[in-house]
Amino acid sequence: MTGSSERTIRCVGAIVHDSNGRLLLVRRANAPGEGLWSVPGGRVEPNETDEAAVTREVLEETGLSVTAGHLVGSVERPVPNGVFRIYDYECQVRSGVLQAGDDASDVAWVDSATLATLRTTEGLVEALSEWNCLPRA
Repeated sequence: MTGSSERTIRCVGAIVHDSNGRLLLVRRANAPGEGLWSVPGGRVEPNETDEAAVTREVLEETGLSVTAGHLVGSVERPVPNGVFRIYDYECQVRSGVLQAGDDASDVAWVDSATLATLRTTEGLVEALSEWNCLPRA
């Protein structure tokens, strides 16, 4: 196939820390990234704002209601027949009970020691480090 068949898919991710400085991560239940840990997030639906998408994705995957804050950074990740362009936003928890849902097989607040032991999606730790968003605990 040629490059003309590839498409860019707009996605969002949530950078969420708790009051102890731990980072919210989900274990992906489906491809791409099945079994790997990442920040909550997913595709932006047609006519949906990034802020609406990130709050929806966090609620679906973690059971938590969040308020989307400022854009922290963006990355591109190749996928079959295209590329995910992911915009990651700082978010604050408003309410909810933490539980894995939708396409997450697990969800957890992780500290820096735990993060070092997890199998994460490609480039996650490097991006979080560059953006100064690693767990603070």
